[in-house]
Amino acid sequence: MPLAFYSRVANEEFWSEHWGGQDVDRLVRVASTSPLTALLEDALPAAGQILEAGCGLGQYVILLRRRRHAVIGADWSLDALQRSRKTVASSPLAVMDLSRLAVRSGALTAYISLGVVEHDENGPDAIVTEAARVLSPGGRLLLSVPYWNGARRLLTRRLVRERDEIRAAGGEFYQFAFTRQEVRAFVEAHGFKVLAFHPYDPARMWRKRFKRLAVQLGGAGDGIAAVAGAPRSQSAGTRWLARAALRRMLYSDVALRLFGHMILAIAVKT
Repeated sequence: MPLAFYSRVANEEFWSEHWGGQDVDRLVRVASTSPLTALLEDALPAAGQILEAGCGLGQYVILLRRRRHAVIGADWSLDALQRSRKTVASSPLAVMDLSRLAVRSGALTAYISLGVVEHDENGPDAIVTEAARVLSPGGRLLLSVPYWNGARRLLTRRLVRERDEIRAAGGEFYQFAFTRQEVRAFVEAHGFKVLAFHPYDPARMWRKRFKRLAVQLGGAGDGIAAVAGAPRSQSAGTRWLARAALRRMLYSDVALRLFGHMILAIAVKT
């Protein structure tokens, strides 16, 4: 069973407020150098229509279209889409229920879902079922969710205790975190074959605990960022080398399995 987290319910009002504090241009700049973007582009087909379902402020729609991908975006927050349109008026965006997309069956060659399906308290099945419907045979599913990583496994008892305390105090369901096996199970139950897994955002857990040491290297849309840097008294070149070294360490296979906040599954519709 995936672990459920409780906080404030992730409804339309929540997401409108969440995106209201973000700057679209900055999110696009962050995405342009993010390791997650490289993973997405490597997995996307060379041609065909792509949907980002749950696109928020649309930074990936904007960036991928600039890079010659035929991407459209859908989200249930009209406020978020309107803010995106103020930045790039031509972005093809639409308000949609992700479990009932206004898209013809088999019309897409790829479907991107980044940190979306975990917020449905009934589980990811309804959204993934709809993703399978709109994808053509051989189409790619690029889906990420919070990762039940090695560190979270070690802290399971503490996390469950904290979750139960928040729930008892009136907290509402917020999201699930999944193991690789759980992601594979719900993806492949809907006619996909998982080709690869890629954990990412290994600094998220550290940033929450060591905010004063945090030095931004990326992250916002996908949260890619470093956890610490050199003192300000050091030269810019020294700080850059320190951040680069830390980034390499955080993105090692071992660190990603231990600390990757999210995990991206790349799958093909069979």
